[in-house]
Amino acid sequence: MTTEAKSIETPRMTAIYRASWNVTRLLFSVWFRWRVFNPERVPAVGPVVLAANHASFADPPLIGSAVERPVNFLARDTLFHTPVFGWLIRQYNAVPVDRAGGGAGLKAILDRLHAGGCILLFPEGTRTRDGRLQSAKSGIGLTVIKSDALVVPVRVCGSFEAYGRHHWLPRPYRVAIRFGEAMPFTELRAEAATCAKPRLKAIYQEAADQIMAAIARLEPAGEQEGRGAGEQG
Repeated sequence: MTTEAKSIETPRMTAIYRASWNVTRLLFSVWFRWRVFNPERVPAVGPVVLAANHASFADPPLIGSAVERPVNFLARDTLFHTPVFGWLIRQYNAVPVDRAGGGAGLKAILDRLHAGGCILLFPEGTRTRDGRLQSAKSGIGLTVIKSDALVVPVRVCGSFEAYGRHHWLPRPYRVAIRFGEAMPFTELRAEAATCAKPRLKAIYQEAADQIMAAIARLEPAGEQEGRGAGEQG
């Protein structure tokens, strides 16, 4: 852990974040009739990667509103250059990343995790075009192996139908969010610490594939098991 990483405070819910969190929970309850399953599986403290499938622009606020702790979200670095908007997205714990790639974005993500934060990542890298799950990119595996964060798989169902690429505006379609059991990746991290470079690259993809498989196993559950916006434990 670097000195710079240690100096970063664990993100908290700012006044704007908290207000938005309450409003979106109400909106999602009414408009999407959302159901949230097992949000208690997200640790209340410590570094956590929320790894979710990606089908809609609505996925980040849906997932962020479903958990009780503040979540860090990725945002294109150029968005931070606008004074007012840049200030606003910082209130939502946005992490600047370069869409073209590069080490700065990875460092920013790892710094948040080393500081004990919770961050939302999408293993697929981009929104699905047909509603089906996509293959995982190795980038999330690299992030996970280089951190000591637990990984909580998240499955969002219905967001593609509600607000996928083919919709201009959100539709009142039922959405469900299910959180899986935390994944420690202890063995792969230990192997990565001493293995050769070719194997290291394979480990990154292996970790990514394991995460995507865990997401795929989170099938939509019966409505009677879900909890509404005001009923989460």
